[in-house]
Amino acid sequence: MALMPVDDALAQILEGAAPRGEPEMLGLAECFDRVLARDLKALRTHPPFAASAMDGYAVRAQDVKAGTVLKLQGESSAGHSFDGTLEPGSTVRIFTGAPVPAGADAIVIQEHVSPLGDGTVRINEAAIDGRHIRPAGVDFTEGKVGLEAGRLLDAGAITFAAAMNHASLPVARRPRVAILATGDELRLPGQKLGPSQIIASNTFGVAALARGAGADVIDLGIAEDRMEALDAALDSAISQGADVLVTIGGASVGDHDLVQEAMTGRGMALDFWKIAMRPGKPLMSGRLGEMRVLGLPGNPASSLVCAYLFLEPLVARLGGRPAPKRIQKAILTRDLPENDQRQDYLRGDLAPGPEGGLEATPSLRQDSSLMKIFSDARCLIIRPPFAPPAIAGDACDVLVLRP
Repeated sequence: MALMPVDDALAQILEGAAPRGEPEMLGLAECFDRVLARDLKALRTHPPFAASAMDGYAVRAQDVKAGTVLKLQGESSAGHSFDGTLEPGSTVRIFTGAPVPAGADAIVIQEHVSPLGDGTVRINEAAIDGRHIRPAGVDFTEGKVGLEAGRLLDAGAITFAAAMNHASLPVARRPRVAILATGDELRLPGQKLGPSQIIASNTFGVAALARGAGADVIDLGIAEDRMEALDAALDSAISQGADVLVTIGGASVGDHDLVQEAMTGRGMALDFWKIAMRPGKPLMSGRLGEMRVLGLPGNPASSLVCAYLFLEPLVARLGGRPAPKRIQKAILTRDLPENDQRQDYLRGDLAPGPEGGLEATPSLRQDSSLMKIFSDARCLIIRPPFAPPAIAGDACDVLVLRP
């Protein structure tokens, strides 16, 4: 099978990806960072009445010039409106957010009014019709769409939804991502290791990335290199309703790489399993019924690079949210040789440049089994297939891992 270009692989992985199932109804307190599944209409008008925007005095603008003395007729405060009608030659003391009395058409702020102590006040500047009054419905009106489907529910959106009188919201179901590490050599952190065993570290980074993209993660643990173990893990993923099954390791075609055989044996339609990229060439993609299968390489850098490139946008799409915009422009600080037919993702540092913009410095060691280098990296420097030699000062694209 020929090596598939990265962009073609991503397009195929994302094809048809969309939120599945009916929306969930969640209380407002549970909705942060969820995606609104349907348009949300206001259940009330706000403000429901003409309201004062300032502390001051409600007046009839036509009655008031600088120096006018008015009789104090009453008071209107938030939650305690003035029930009568403002009479000519009178004023009502009013506070921010309070209903404007019938008959009033302007507010004079308290700094421009002098109480005279005998039930009257002197207005020290002319009133302007409509000034400092918030008309009824100036914010939103009942029945109008306030938030559109697809909105990521941040603090502002949740506050707005509450103001529209919604106690609960329809949100897209989080995609379920099942993660399975494979290999006889793997043990969990904290377990005793034999002489030929290593820690199954990739699972935790991949799971963190999936959660960050909006997924609920199902940890399937570690499967030994036996068909029975892989079958049992697959049964578990299906029974738990996984939208995506991510396997780590074992997806190539070596004598001990059984994942692809196990999946196709259960009916998985294999899309591809080789990509023209480095690290991460042996990436497997397929579908088993409605469940998508993504087989990541076992080496840590390969696994994480593929997770950033393919799993993160897939999870985002399945959850109805946009994928993070990680690609930026930078300037190289080191020379790089020409590239072959595979697209390179070089771990590197990223720093502000002296003239603005970003500077990218590739790490000197790029072995895909080295974890500290990936942990230290702030970016992946992207080298397209057959790129000519690059010199320090050339522009490049980078995938930002962290600021």
